[in-house]
Amino acid sequence: MKTVALFVYDPKCSVQSSNGIINALNHQYKIKLFSKNEVEDGFFDDVDMIAVPGGIGDADSFDSLLKYNQEYVKQFVKNGRKYLGICMGAYWAGKNYFNMLDDVEPEQYIKRPYTDTRRPHAKNIKINWNGTNTEMFFYDGCALVGNGNYETIATYANGDPMAIIQRNIGLIGCHPESQKFWYDSYSWMKGKYHNDTHHKLLLDFINELMEK
Repeated sequence: MKTVALFVYDPKCSVQSSNGIINALNHQYKIKLFSKNEVEDGFFDDVDMIAVPGGIGDADSFDSLLKYNQEYVKQFVKNGRKYLGICMGAYWAGKNYFNMLDDVEPEQYIKRPYTDTRRPHAKNIKINWNGTNTEMFFYDGCALVGNGNYETIATYANGDPMAIIQRNIGLIGCHPESQKFWYDSYSWMKGKYHNDTHHKLLLDFINELMEK
């Protein structure tokens, strides 16, 4: 069984995103948790993938939260092992953070040309995932923009890539790990839960990434 090291920190949105990832993995992977505290030597030795979930994270919080483990993560990816970033975790793959991408950059979808939303707050937005149209939970997620060599797994309504795999890095702008209580927390989202079908999409995405 392969092992995923999952980054978890306050506030609760990060914890909720992490719990959603664990639920989506459906006991098919071993989970190790790490946070802003420095990991012990050898912590990542048996890890196949580092996963960074959604949350609240700008440049200042990135430097604070990853003060001790930033170089571990960079070296992990540089050595060819896998990185999964969802929403905030996808932003953090960009040049102002881990700087691990080739000619592609996470950009706020709400600021992209022809976007179908200018509001960063929680909503379901239209996407196409491997040829299938659906709606997915969105909270100020990124589009993956650039001319680099990568595989596009999902796109937004305007055609921008929403989920990609580049080498050993998988990035998702929306929240396939979302759970029912996320939807129930917003009056305009009630009744729109995906009944765990998006968890299957996330698991398939991770399995594909692991095979790269």
